[in-house]
Parts: sequence; C-alpha cells; structure tokens
Amino acid sequence: MKKRSDKEKDLAFLRGEFEAVNNIFLAGFAKMKVGQDYQLRKTVKEAGGEYKVVKNNLAQKASEGLNSEPLFANLAGMNSIVYTKGDVVALAKALTGYAKTNPVFVFKAGLVEGRVVDVKSITELSTMPSKEEIYAKLLYVIQAPAQQLVTVMNAVGRNLAVVVDQGVKENKFQD
Repeated sequence: MKKRSDKEKDLAFLRGEFEAVNNIFLAGFAKMKVGQDYQLRKTVKEAGGEYKVVKNNLAQKASEGLNSEPLFANLAGMNSIVYTKGDVVALAKALTGYAKTNPVFVFKAGLVEGRVVDVKSITELSTMPSKEEIYAKLLYVIQAPAQQLVTVMNAVGRNLAVVVDQGVKENKFQD
C-alpha cells in the first residue's frame, strides 16, 4: 500500500498534467493482455501522447476545478487515460486504429480542446486530416492564385515568341 506522501505526489503530478493539456481520452482496458498493453503504450508514444492507468478517485480529485472535471465526474470500472499536448487528431487516429484491431480497448469519452466529447465525436475526429495535411492544403490555396498569375504573364511572351517563330519559318517578314 502506498504511503500518503506518495499518493500526494501522484495527485500533484496528475493535476499538473491535467492543467497542461486540453486533449484527454478516457478508455476502458478490462481484459487486456500484457502484450496488448505494451503495443498500446507504443502506439500512444509514437503518436505523441501519454498513457496512464489511474485510480478513479485520483483522477477525480486531480481534475477538480479544471476543464477536465466533467470528464472524470462519474467514473466506474477500470479506466485509463490517454492525453497529448500535441496533435489530437494524430492521437485519435492511432487510438482508433488500435481499437479496431483490439476490441477489448474501448473509448468512454474524451476532452478535446477543453470540451467534453462522446465516443462518436472521437471517431469523427480520427477521420479528419492531420495538421500537416491541412497546412499543405491551405498553402496550396494561398499559392494557387499567384501561380496562375505567373502562368498567364508568361503565356503572353511565349505566345509572341511562337508567332514570331512561325513568321520567320514561313518567310512572312520581309527585309
């Protein structure tokens, strides 16, 4: 059994983590095997997230007065939390992919950008493009008009050169 001082350290650490993140997924992991748990932790780490198994009371106390309080209000059963300070879409994609191959891992709820969301919203979030894809599309949209303007401006000179070349080949110009 843990000492009270160790429990207070765990509570302070978890509270600090909850204050620092706005993206948390609450999941059930009952009946997971050690190998599945190891793979889940690896998947979460690769997606830039953190995975913790916590006691329900500890999570509830750590979230008191924070945005995440409603997420942990009525916890029951075996729960784990997955959170990230980075790209929430990448983490949602990784977790959804893992859940498809391991049905014992189930989502219960989530906190995305400070708002509590349900399982359906987490699944929808996982289908969104990543930040890099969105940035690439935005950059393309911004660059497209400038690229088209340059193409049109070059076309005038190119067309003039073609007309002059044809005139020279057909001896249309007299000295």
